[in-house]
Amino acid sequence: MNLDLFHDARSGRCERIGPSAFVLRGFALPWVDELLPAISGIEAAAPFRNMVTPGGFTMSVALTNCGALGWTTDRRGYRYTDTDPATRRPWPAMPVPFARLAHEAAAAAGFAGFEPDACLINRYLPGARMSLHQDKDERDFSAPIVSVSLGMPATFLFGGHKRADKAAKVQLYHGDVVVWGGEDRLRYHGVMPLKHVPHPLLGSTRINFTFRKAG
Repeated sequence: MNLDLFHDARSGRCERIGPSAFVLRGFALPWVDELLPAISGIEAAAPFRNMVTPGGFTMSVALTNCGALGWTTDRRGYRYTDTDPATRRPWPAMPVPFARLAHEAAAAAGFAGFEPDACLINRYLPGARMSLHQDKDERDFSAPIVSVSLGMPATFLFGGHKRADKAAKVQLYHGDVVVWGGEDRLRYHGVMPLKHVPHPLLGSTRINFTFRKAG
């Protein structure tokens, strides 16, 4: 199967979606051969799981983490931890290609010096979604968010600073990276229910890495 059919024709372009928010089309493609094997190693040490929100809702997206800190949620609230609550062991170390990709993508979007200490890895299956939310559990908001898409395409919702603000719909494809920070750092964002468009490498799956400076 021709993988090029699953790459956005705009690959290589930088598209502005906010004053300090950008989509870097195809930016992660050179890293794919290193990223995919690393995911398997992370999953072996810290399996994907569907976490429960403080309101008792089971997330449709399965997740795990790597890095010094990992994001987690349960009935007690949202927070970062230095150990996996399921295993009571430290989260797997962030693979070097992950950190390098995050650093270079941030720099390409104008945020030099980004050194993430947390990488939340989301696994979407058809129908999974992420409701509008802010990334606000970090200690400060001076660092950007770097979000990498692999596998099936998705519709990213990029809203305003209030949940009720109208959200733009941005199509994301295998290898795309979204970076937002500065005045856009606390904008609401989410993902619409994933349509079933199988990908040659990842099948009926979308993998999303979200890099953050949490500590």
